[in-house]
Amino acid sequence: METIPSFFENCCSRFAGNIYLREKAGEFYVGITYSETRLRVHQFAAGLMSLGIQPGDRVALISEGRNAWVICELGILFAGAINVPLSVKLTEPDELKFRLNHSDARMVIASGIQVGKIRNIRAALPQLETIILLDDPGILNAQELRYEQVLTAGSDFLDNFAEIFTKRWQAVEEDDVANICYTSGTTADPKGIMLTHANYICNVHQGYSLMDIREDYCTLLILPWDHAFAHTAGIYCFMGKGASIASVKWGKSAQESLRNLPGNIREIRPRILLSVPALADNFKKNIERNVKSRGPFVEKLFRLGLKIAYWHNREGWNRGAGMTFLAKPLLKIFDLLFLRKMREGLGGQLEFFVGGGALLDIEFQRFFYALGFPMFQGYGLTEASPIISSNTFHRQKLGSSGIVVGQMDLKICDEQGKNLPAGKHGEIVVKGANVMKGYWKNDASTQSVIRDGWLHTGDLGYMDADGFLYVLGRYKSLLIADDGEKYSPEGMEESFSGESVFIDQCMLYNNQNPYTVILLVPDKEKIKEYLSHLGLTSETETGAAKALQKIEEELREYRTGGRFAGRFPQRWLPVAIAILPVRFTEENHLLNSTLKMVRGRIVEQFRERLDYLYTVEARDILNPRNIESMKALLTS
Repeated sequence: METIPSFFENCCSRFAGNIYLREKAGEFYVGITYSETRLRVHQFAAGLMSLGIQPGDRVALISEGRNAWVICELGILFAGAINVPLSVKLTEPDELKFRLNHSDARMVIASGIQVGKIRNIRAALPQLETIILLDDPGILNAQELRYEQVLTAGSDFLDNFAEIFTKRWQAVEEDDVANICYTSGTTADPKGIMLTHANYICNVHQGYSLMDIREDYCTLLILPWDHAFAHTAGIYCFMGKGASIASVKWGKSAQESLRNLPGNIREIRPRILLSVPALADNFKKNIERNVKSRGPFVEKLFRLGLKIAYWHNREGWNRGAGMTFLAKPLLKIFDLLFLRKMREGLGGQLEFFVGGGALLDIEFQRFFYALGFPMFQGYGLTEASPIISSNTFHRQKLGSSGIVVGQMDLKICDEQGKNLPAGKHGEIVVKGANVMKGYWKNDASTQSVIRDGWLHTGDLGYMDADGFLYVLGRYKSLLIADDGEKYSPEGMEESFSGESVFIDQCMLYNNQNPYTVILLVPDKEKIKEYLSHLGLTSETETGAAKALQKIEEELREYRTGGRFAGRFPQRWLPVAIAILPVRFTEENHLLNSTLKMVRGRIVEQFRERLDYLYTVEARDILNPRNIESMKALLTS
């Protein structure tokens, strides 16, 4: 097994002239080769050594994805230190203070957009010695350095102490910690996940058992680069094959960066994109919006094409089986009318997405498969570095999370730890060289999840008879009926918001109650369009009532006789609905940095409303609270 520095050195020897990093400078993307990247990594590492960084020291990194992100991480690792990658979505001072103080970070590397967050809490970080700024701040504060100054110092160090530098990076060992990656801390203090050099290198090779990457491939890394999935499957998996990664052109705000994304995709023309369910939803809605803007005839034709493609593709593994081969001529017409232009909108070379969330509604998978660039669902956990399973071109079953990576054991266990056979639901438990070393300064939590070398993921799932893994959700998210039966709500929630344009967000709840209820945020603009079409205004009680009835109709489609009847067990469908006038967001802490709902906080914030849902009055969707909430939403 290699360390990350030795892995990178080998890649640079094999692919010296290949472009590794692409960044937009001005109007165009500019690439730097593996050889050029190597020089800058050595300079930055040597610069850190000249500043006194020792093996095992912690250096934090908070920046948007860019060339310097990779150069800084590798430089930290070449210096024998540990990178503490921080999410750019961390906004609360206490969140940053905890991570920086808990990790005892001696230095922080920050972009111009992020450095203000560190400066604001500087006085509360007694162990912090230096801030390194990736962008020119104009005026430097005390104990601050520019990135270029570190590179210059490193160049001088290499001229005088090259042998010391070489000995330092060659002394790094496989079991040394490379990263401390903090969890979102949604229910308690965040935990620092210690991932070693061996963890990463092992998981990269495991990833290759599922993902074929060629030297000429390029990806646009649209997920935050500290995100475990983007980190391993993007930065390191592409590195190992001599391929290239590109960063999104970042704006002054998240919204500006999001607006840059479509143009960046067309410029980079990626072969593979890494995604998560929230991004998949955005892609799908944008495509449907564009089709709808072309008129009702085109929209009907598009829906017909999708229906034919769904029939032909089936569940992926049986694509084109039986009489479905008859659809091929029609699919060629569908491709000519729609798909070619859609592929051009995504660069024209996209072969597939890899979905990194534990759950991706099967309808999303069918939708993108029909368009000609499948979204292969995968599953992973940061504690596993993170790749555990995925669907692939060679083996796929829509609705599943795919086959397990090579060189890793996986079993499904009951609550007593007994191994369960295929088809039985239980906790997903894994073992392999990709399993984390443990939690930083938290032996109790480490021992609670790693037992006899097995990582207990806390996720519910099962293996089918064909060896495909199905992930059903988090144990902590399970709906628990009053008779003790358990069910995962996440697939239902994604289906509700994915299938209905009128439902923006929702969360199901049942904690040993007689029936399930739902907290639901309507899509304000779609509701307004609907009411306008009916000649009603948003401000009136009549308009609010009509909107509520429409929401109820949408959920009724999952009951007997509806379009989606049979998709989910009837007993778990919501009986009472609470309309919320505000969205779940990262700013109000109801979504975490990976855009997943923070269920505990949502329950805590809306506890009184949840209790109300178990009253007789609340079972009528036209109850006074819903009327007021809908009016508040539509007039906000």
